[in-house]
Amino acid sequence: MELSAILTQAPEGGYFAFNPETGTTTQGETLEEALANLSEATELYLEEFPLTFHARPLLTTFHVAGHA
Repeated sequence: MELSAILTQAPEGGYFAFNPETGTTTQGETLEEALANLSEATELYLEEFPLTFHARPLLTTFHVAGHA
């Protein structure tokens, strides 16, 4: 099953990882570790709460006036 991952650099170092289809989150010291941890966390989540839809979220950007 192919799912989405959003990876964000953490201020203290490492990365936060988020899966929007399930809401699972995790972290890791490297991008690879964060993604592997997210995969594991999402697999565990799906064992208890299987997905009932197969639509992928739409990822886009938007602008907020007055902020960089």
